[in-house]
Amino acid sequence: MAANIKLKEIKHPFWQVIGIGTLAGMRTSAAPVITSQILSHHHSKRLEKSPLRFMQSKTVANALTVLSVTEVVMDKLPSTGNRTAPGGIIFRGLSGALAGASIYKASGNNVWVGSVIGAASAVASTYLSFIVRKTVGKKTGIIDPILGGIEDALVIGAGIGLAEIA
Repeated sequence: MAANIKLKEIKHPFWQVIGIGTLAGMRTSAAPVITSQILSHHHSKRLEKSPLRFMQSKTVANALTVLSVTEVVMDKLPSTGNRTAPGGIIFRGLSGALAGASIYKASGNNVWVGSVIGAASAVASTYLSFIVRKTVGKKTGIIDPILGGIEDALVIGAGIGLAEIA
């Protein structure tokens, strides 16, 4: 999910947060990875004295990117829990909230609004992506690990696209 992205300013924070929150519903780590990649290439003075300043660190962005590989691998294992279990919902919501708060703070908007938009997008996407993945599997016979790989490719591609719309 790491891309060399040079941004001047965040121009579409609402749509970025909706999109990044949606990706959090598919892959929990996607939201902080994409957001930190965006912000590490676009330092905002608004984040410098904020508790969210770590999100614009290149070290954090790179570490989160490496850690996200673990989620990609774990998703394919038969022992992986259901994304709609309470823990999955909570962490996906928190992931979307962190991304939303960071993007909104960096763009000079209300942190709480960004947090709510990110969390709501993540939770809604968690259920929708679960239903879509299970339905596609039943109708096509494609095994779940293959569907997971397709989902990973979609998340990565969409994440790069969202980073570039700023």
